[in-house]
Parts: sequence; structure tokens; C-alpha cells
Amino acid sequence: MKHPLTMIDSHLSPVRFYLRLSRLGVLSVLLVSLLGCMVGPDYVRPPLELGAQFREASGWQPVDPAMATRSKGTWWEMFGDATLNGLMQQLNESNLSVAQSEAQYRQAVAVLRSSQAALMPTLSVNGGMTGIGGTAVSSTGTAASNDYDVYKLSATASWTLDIWGSVRRNVEGQTANRKLAAANLAGARLTAQSTLALTYMQLRTLDETARVLSTSVQSYERSLTLTQNKYNAGVANPGDVATATTQLESTRAQLIDTEQQRMVYQNAIAVLLARPPSSFNIEPEAFAIKPPTIPVGLPSTLLEQRPDIAGATMQVEAANAQVGVAVAAWFPALTLSATGGYQTTNFLQWITAPAQYWSLGPSIAQAIFDGGTRNALIDQNRAIFDAQTAAYRLTVLQALQQVDNAMIQLRVYDRELQSSRRAMESSKEAVRLAMNQYNQGLVDYLSVAVLQTSALNAESNYIGLLGSRLAASVNLVVALGGGWSMDKIEQIDKQGKEIRPDDLATELSSAQSAADSSNAVGP
Repeated sequence: MKHPLTMIDSHLSPVRFYLRLSRLGVLSVLLVSLLGCMVGPDYVRPPLELGAQFREASGWQPVDPAMATRSKGTWWEMFGDATLNGLMQQLNESNLSVAQSEAQYRQAVAVLRSSQAALMPTLSVNGGMTGIGGTAVSSTGTAASNDYDVYKLSATASWTLDIWGSVRRNVEGQTANRKLAAANLAGARLTAQSTLALTYMQLRTLDETARVLSTSVQSYERSLTLTQNKYNAGVANPGDVATATTQLESTRAQLIDTEQQRMVYQNAIAVLLARPPSSFNIEPEAFAIKPPTIPVGLPSTLLEQRPDIAGATMQVEAANAQVGVAVAAWFPALTLSATGGYQTTNFLQWITAPAQYWSLGPSIAQAIFDGGTRNALIDQNRAIFDAQTAAYRLTVLQALQQVDNAMIQLRVYDRELQSSRRAMESSKEAVRLAMNQYNQGLVDYLSVAVLQTSALNAESNYIGLLGSRLAASVNLVVALGGGWSMDKIEQIDKQGKEIRPDDLATELSSAQSAADSSNAVGP
């Protein structure tokens, strides 16, 4: 009786193998020549009407070159506050929102590597032993046991050729997604930095407000003492004492409320730095932050400066690539496969020439009917592309709006600050004159209290406007991208950390040295 394994050609013929291999090689060369073809549309950035300049650009003050350089990256240094600079350094190292974005960037890098791997062939190895049993009946009717073991060791190589560019389009899309994650990471950093700057400036504004209120409380305490003495001397009425007491206690209540607001902002800064609020403290300081002059370029530069615009661009590019992937599904898939190994029933002859076997050849697969699934998928991805294009244009228009709004705010706040300063100075002079008249007994204390309240409100209003002016400066910096640029997308390591220029130079130098060493010829 014939053994079952005799049905398998277990003898490897080198001549037949190389003839098939040569034919397959010629076919592979022809197919590889087609690999430069990619179906589907190539990406082109959607056109936009940006305008020649910003509405508020006319009359914008010239910028000192040193200040313009400082605004690149470490933009917060323009405000000249050492405490803010230190807090920003802590934020860049420990902010948890940035840490989340860094993890998402690493995920995008891993997905890109996975998509690139589809361009390469796969190789697998398989080995095992299978026991086969049964009973065979001869022609004479005699039954005999037919048990045996099969030993097999094989290797299989497979390569699906990307003739129509489906895999390369997918890699193109995942590359755009990786850049999108880098832009989102930059946007997360900028958002955290701007939030810290705005919160810190509000805290310093409250410090200045608290200082003014504390000074007013001390002044009102002296006024109450003076009014009580005059009342005891019979030269003031009880209404003056009641007015002075009301004024003092109301101002004390405002001071307490200001201190409570300051604690809220201090706790917010602690969370931004990933610190427990109970163990974090910022000492009050004199208000010394000066509004900087911020360099403003042309509207067209926003396309390269804002992370959100860069991210919207990458989303359009990724959607465009998926259209190509959907179109490529209409074309057949060609796979080259090769399998070889050893198979025998005799363990002692397992890894020997008689036990060899092989198979080699291409295969092609093409869907004939799918009920319109592929057309629907193309329409779906084109609709996604159109939606991302609209989102991109909206993002750019909103960016232009934010820049113009911030410039308008700065211009208006500058004018308001001038008027508010004059009002504050004149109100202080009115208080001084009224206090002299009160000391001379010419007016009652109510007249003085009204003017003091007005002066306090004028000074508080000035401090609030100064804080709003600083916040508008931060908003303009953020609207302009915070010194970010598109080339920084490539300046991020695999961990999502930004590569500084000196680190990048060192890395390139090391890579060049390694390349020189590998190309050197030894003795």
C-alpha cells in the first residue's frame, strides 16, 4: 500500500526551482516597475483668501529686533518677570495635559511604523509533529494498523505588492496623522503656557488690588480715628462716625474677597504645574510687569505659525490619502508567496534532502461584486475630505479674526489706560483737597467719603485695565502661534519631547560621525 506522503513531491529539483525563480524574477521586475503608480488624488493645500495685511496693522508700532527674537518660542520672557519664567519652566516639564498629548504623539508614531511595515514582506516559521492513526483493509480482507507520525518544519514568505499605492496612500495618511499629533502637542503646550500666563497675571493684578485696598484700609482707619476724636470734641456729628465706619468695613470686606480670589488663582497655577495646591505658594510681589510690544507679520505667515492651522492642514491631507486608499480597492491585489521546508514520517530523516518540499508562485485577488460597497467608501472619504477642507478654512478665518481682535483690544486698552490714569490722578487730588476742607471744618465727612470711594474705584479700574492689557498681549501672542512654526513638527523625538536646536545639532553631529566610521576602510 502506498504511504500517504508519497502523494507529495518531496524531492527538490534545483533546475526546476531556478527556472521558476527566474520566471518569477522577471515578473517581479515588471511588477516593481509599476510600484511608482498610486491611484487617487495627490494632496494640494486648499486655496484661501487671506488679505494683504491685518485690519489693525496700520499704525502698529515698530518692533525692536531683540524683542522679535525673544518672541520665538519663549515668548513669556517678553514680560520680564522672573517668577513667571520659573513657573513656565516647571510647566513645560510637568503639565499633565501636555503629558497626555505626548502619549498621543507616541501612539501616532507607532501607528505610522505599523503602516510602513505593510510595505515589507512577511516571513513566518512553522514546525510540529502530527500523529495519524487508522486501520487499513487489504484486498484479502485483512485489517492492519496504519499509525504513523508526520514531522514538519517549514518557512513561508509572502509579499503583497503595493502596485496601486493603497499601502503608500495609507502611509501618507498616517504620516499626516503623525504630524497632526505633533501639531496638537504644540497646541497643548501653547494652551497650557497661555493659561499659566493669564492666570499668573490675574494673580499679580489681585496682588496690586490687595495692596491698594490694604493701603485704603489703613487710611480709613486713620480717618475713623480722626472722626471719632472730632465727635468726642463736639465738632463732628454721629453721621460722620457712621459713614467712616461703613467705609472702613466695606473696604475690609473687599480686601478679604480679593485674598480669596487670589487663593483660587494660586490653586489653579498649582494644578497646571501638577502640584498639590496645599504645598504650593506664590509670594505676593509688587506689580512690575510691563506690557510688551509684540511683532506682527502678514496674514499669510499664520499658515506656518499656528499649531491649530497646521493640524487642520494635516487632517485635510490625511483625508485626501484615504480617498486614494478607497480608490485602490477597485484594483486587484497581487501577492507573491514562497514556502519551503521538510516533511517526513521518519524522525531520523527529518532534516535531510529527501524530505524537502517547496512551493513558489504569485496569486491575485479581485472582488467582482460587493453591492456598491467600494463606491460608497469612496463617496464617504470624499465627503470627509470636503468636511476637513471646510474645517481648515474656518480655522484659518478664525485665526485671522483672533489676531485682529487682539490687536483691536490692545489699541483700545492703551487709550483706556491713558484716560483711566488721568481719572485716577485727578480723583486723588480731589480727595486731598476735600480732606483739607474736612480738617478745617468746612465740609462733613460724607463729602470726603464719596470722593475717597470714587478715588478707590478709579485706581481699581486702572489696575483692572492694566491686567486686561496684559491679557490681551498674551492673547495676541497665542493668536500668532506663540513663536511656533511648521518646521518644529520634525523637531520632536519619539517620546514627544521637543528637540532644542543645540540637541538637534549634537544628534546630527553624532549621526554624521557614525556614518563616517561605518564608511571608513580599515587596515
